Amino acid sequence: MESGAEVSKAVLEFATALGLLASVPAAPAVAASLSFVGIARNGLKLLQEKTNKKFEIEKGVAVAFPLAYINSFEALVQRNIWLKERLNAEIPGWEAQHQFSKLGELELDNNQADKALTSFPDSILGQALNYHLSTYLEGKGIEQNIAFLVTGWVAWDTYKQIEQLLSYERENVLQSLSLTISAAQEIRKVQKYASIESYLIENISPTPKEPILIERWKVIGEDFTIPEIYVSLEAQLLDSNKLKENKAIVNLENWVKEQLNKPEKNRQVMFIQAGPGRGKSVFCKMFANWVREHLHPIWTPILIRLRDIDTFEPNIENTLRAAVRENFTNCDDWLSDRKTRYLFILDGFDELRFEGRTAKGIEDFLQQVGNYQAQTGCRHRFIVTGRESALHGIENRIPTNLNRLEIALMDDELQNQWLEKWSRLFGQDKAEEFQKFIEAVNCPVRVYELAREPLLLYLLAAMHRDNILTIEMFDDANDAQAKIIIYQETLDWVLTKQRPEKLNQELTEFDTEDLRLILTEAGLCITQSGKEWTSIKTIEERLKSEKSAREMLEKAKQNLGENPLRNALAAFYLRPAKATESTEGAVEFIHKSFGEFLCAQKITENLKKWVRLDSESRRDRFIIDDDKLSEEIYDLLSYGGLTPEIVEYLMALLDSEKQFNYLKLFERLEYFYQDWCRGKFINGSPNNLPLNQMQKFRTANILLDLRQVDIYAGLNVMILLLELYRYFHNNDEFRDKIIFYPCGKVGSNNFDNQLLLRIIGYSNSVTVGIFSETVGNFLLGASLEGVYLAGVHLAGASLDRANLSQANLKGAYLSEANLELANLKSANLSGANLSEASLAFADLEDANLQGANLSKASLVYADLKDANLQGVYLEDASISEANLLRANLEGANLQGANLQGANLSGASLEDANLQGANLEGAYLGRTSFDNEVYLEGANFKGANLTKVTLSGAYLEGANFTRANLEGACFLRFDLSEAKLDEAYLDEAYLEGINIKSIDLD
Repeated sequence: MESGAEVSKAVLEFATALGLLASVPAAPAVAASLSFVGIARNGLKLLQEKTNKKFEIEKGVAVAFPLAYINSFEALVQRNIWLKERLNAEIPGWEAQHQFSKLGELELDNNQADKALTSFPDSILGQALNYHLSTYLEGKGIEQNIAFLVTGWVAWDTYKQIEQLLSYERENVLQSLSLTISAAQEIRKVQKYASIESYLIENISPTPKEPILIERWKVIGEDFTIPEIYVSLEAQLLDSNKLKENKAIVNLENWVKEQLNKPEKNRQVMFIQAGPGRGKSVFCKMFANWVREHLHPIWTPILIRLRDIDTFEPNIENTLRAAVRENFTNCDDWLSDRKTRYLFILDGFDELRFEGRTAKGIEDFLQQVGNYQAQTGCRHRFIVTGRESALHGIENRIPTNLNRLEIALMDDELQNQWLEKWSRLFGQDKAEEFQKFIEAVNCPVRVYELAREPLLLYLLAAMHRDNILTIEMFDDANDAQAKIIIYQETLDWVLTKQRPEKLNQELTEFDTEDLRLILTEAGLCITQSGKEWTSIKTIEERLKSEKSAREMLEKAKQNLGENPLRNALAAFYLRPAKATESTEGAVEFIHKSFGEFLCAQKITENLKKWVRLDSESRRDRFIIDDDKLSEEIYDLLSYGGLTPEIVEYLMALLDSEKQFNYLKLFERLEYFYQDWCRGKFINGSPNNLPLNQMQKFRTANILLDLRQVDIYAGLNVMILLLELYRYFHNNDEFRDKIIFYPCGKVGSNNFDNQLLLRIIGYSNSVTVGIFSETVGNFLLGASLEGVYLAGVHLAGASLDRANLSQANLKGAYLSEANLELANLKSANLSGANLSEASLAFADLEDANLQGANLSKASLVYADLKDANLQGVYLEDASISEANLLRANLEGANLQGANLQGANLSGASLEDANLQGANLEGAYLGRTSFDNEVYLEGANFKGANLTKVTLSGAYLEGANFTRANLEGACFLRFDLSEAKLDEAYLDEAYLEGINIKSIDLD
């Protein structure tokens, strides 16, 4: 702290209470304008004058260290906003004086003074000061465990203040202390606090020394860094993965800060999800640094990119230790030490990769985090971020103590803040011109919407700055196509505009098209690796598999005299990656989306080759024959499941082709699918494609077994067939030509109603749920008429608009599945688990749902005419406006269900439970409620109950306000405390009823 800096009231009070300012005239006034270093120097000078002696270590330490300790405390209070807020209130001086009165009685001998100099926190003086500061803080209302954190770091930082004091001392004094000072410095180097400080500077601050870490703070292809362009994002709180109704948008950073200050939230994991390019990783970096600057050591940030974790241990403490890789984690008590409290920021749960490439690993890891956070006495907090799509199929199995929210699109205000920062970097004119571009009347809506995503906003602004962005580029483009255009133009921009083509060739010995090829291969390699990085050697091996690429590499190597890929991959979306398993160097994409896009480009190039005909052949012969096609499918698609993002890019890239032969592609993929279903490739001899590919993967350290390679190849081809079918379903030219039946067409010779069940069983032989996790997102609109899927696991699957008429789904697990607008006519869903599933607008006419679990499910506007719902569990389900005409609901549990506006005419509700159900506006004409129907507290407001039979029903507390009960039969039932004001009871039969406390206003 410099001379003249303002000293906080709390620190002055503490120093005065210790009696350390007694020798300074008008202490409070003087101290407020004098640094504590100055006070200590004056104190030492007065001491020497008074004793008229040479420097004595015991006396010097007794004066200097308490003052240095105070200065350390002052420095912490000044930078820590949490302490500042809590130390504003005054504490009576006499009380503080009483607490510290005994400190002045402490006298030090030579050994004690030497201990203070070499290891102050462990010395008698250090412990005494810690005790009194802790007492002072607790008197201010600060909890004991927090006071312990503060005193630990104040004592540690005290030596820095001593070093500052010693710099003013005479040479002879410094010489006498030289050995002691050296010993102190050596001791400090190996202590926990030194390791933590080093970690915070290198891994959390925006000014690390290591080149790889410096690169992570740079904006893509620019000289400026993330803090120069970052704006604080907004988010929407979530409830059961759905947006909370009527809930205001929150500022993401402020919300997280509030959670850290709420002790009642200590057992909650902060779980932040968002799509690609929404700013998750940038938020993690910026917030971690904010915590370092303003909350440490109350909270010490630990930022872990989950892609960097190599080993997952059964004990999460060991997993975290291996991920951090710093000395302070080596002690067994590193998470139980009272002197530290960590905020773990775990970025990218969607980038976690486990053996088998399944979501089971994500589920287990999140469960570990949730369980650890929920432990009684857990001192630390966790923030987890990632893409929501990674939770597909496991949402009902993730921890219940996740406090979830989703990053929102940038609104006008945030966009304007971002543009203001852009103007500081590139001028007001550039920023205003770009703003006019995205707000122009003729700017495509798609582009305007994409400009609300941080990554795409930057890419659009950068291309506009460099005069390569035009309105016409996006004519007739949908969302996916607009993204493709942006990424393609960005790629061109990086390869040709940002660095002239001539310079690229001088640096790398590759021309622009060579570099494109290298980048697409890198995109595939990184996607296949499952680790978000890959070794340069792996990329090189893939390139060598093609003759032209191999010749290109050899020529470049001859000219450069070294590995040419190192230069080519040093820029262009890629940066060095930490690869503990790799010694020859590794690279990662600056943003995951670039890798996915380039991987999609690589697959697209192969799809185009697969339908290309041999121009020299007299017959229509493909240049890639069937055997080679199968080999390339395993080479490209057997690494793991295609993600929705890659598939979206892939279809948009195909759509941009002017004369692509979709029909031939569909036919060739379908032939492969049929061969795969018959086990042709897994049983192949002597050329076994899954085995060959497994061995190739092993050389690239991709550890998949034989079944996994075969399963993913088949499932990914299935995904492509489903997407082609969905894409052309409404296309007049291809509607009747491109139709994918996973089990064959009903009534045809090749129809096998159990084929899909066997595929699911084969897939799940690796890990239960792998089919749902891989293919589940792509089943919308699938043609599955008459298939046998009894007991199948399809939790969270997207089956909206699917044709499942007459399908057998008995006992199927379909929790949280999307079956909106699905055709389930005459389907057997008896005993199925459809809890929290969405069946809105679904056709369930004559379906068998006997004993099914539909709790919290949505059946809004569903057609359940003549359906069998006997014994079904519908607690808290939403069935508003549904058609339940003549439905069998005998023994059904409809407690708390929403049946508002539903048609229950002619339905059978014998022994049903409708306690607390909402039947407002429902039509129950001629419905039978015979036997013990429980309707306590049910809401019949405005319902049509004409000619309904309610013999023996329990209607205590029911609300019949303005209900039409004309001709209804209320025989032997309980209407006590029911509300019937304005109800229409013409010709109603009310024999034997209990009308105690009834409201007939």
